[in-house]
Amino acid sequence: MRHASFTKAAAELHLTQSAISRQIAQLEDFLGRSLFVREHRSLRLTIAGERYAKHVQWLLTHCSEATLDVMKRYGDQELTVACSSGVAVLWLTPRLGAFRAAYPNVHVRMIVRDGLASLSPAEFDVGLYYIRQRAEPHFTARRIFDEEVYPVCSPGYLGGRQLEPADLAQETLLMQEDGQRQWMSWPEWFRLNDIQMPDSPKSVVVNHYPQLVQMAILGEGVVLGWRHMIDACLTEGLLVRATRASASHGGGYYVVSPNDRSQNQAGRLFTSWLFEQAEQQPVLPAA
Repeated sequence: MRHASFTKAAAELHLTQSAISRQIAQLEDFLGRSLFVREHRSLRLTIAGERYAKHVQWLLTHCSEATLDVMKRYGDQELTVACSSGVAVLWLTPRLGAFRAAYPNVHVRMIVRDGLASLSPAEFDVGLYYIRQRAEPHFTARRIFDEEVYPVCSPGYLGGRQLEPADLAQETLLMQEDGQRQWMSWPEWFRLNDIQMPDSPKSVVVNHYPQLVQMAILGEGVVLGWRHMIDACLTEGLLVRATRASASHGGGYYVVSPNDRSQNQAGRLFTSWLFEQAEQQPVLPAA
């Protein structure tokens, strides 16, 4: 269309003139319309050809722009990280500055979603999620932390005392709303410790885990804490263990990546950095 010549188009595409002429003829047969009027030594678009060329040019232009956008956005130094709100607030965000200082050329974007199942593999490069059993087959998952769950509260809430697990049933329990079934709930924690939980315990129910942790810090009750995620609050003295008992479903926290593409340089650097951070966990005060 641009050259108004099969011969010139063939030269640009490194094909023969007959190959171009044959492909156009096949396209016209498929469409049931003539696209060109063949004149002596030149071509002229038909009305159908003009309309078709306009739409095809628009599609090709937008395809090119989308391709460049993806190449720019998902280059070797672009990184999209996904994690739950608890991981984001309690563990990853306090450390992210160290990663950015070590790798200043990596551009980090974070997606906070409280369930891996709600994420499409196309949305992120590296994730950090709790998984009770196994990841979906379209993800590669490498365990970074084992699960251990124990009740925590502010130092002043129990006045320095530690309770027996059964005594916790009489305290104000800060509960995660049952929106994410993988995470351990208070009834499950009591069951795993062979304790019957009251049918109507004193409780506050919130659908956002970091808010529950903040309420515990303020002395409003006892919350379940996941080891590693809650550790910084214990080392800083903001929270203490309310009992020596703990529980586990056998799950853990995993570094997750999509299987549909290989990791870019930023993803490989971030994955290695996560495991390095895991090895530098703080020493906790005695339970």
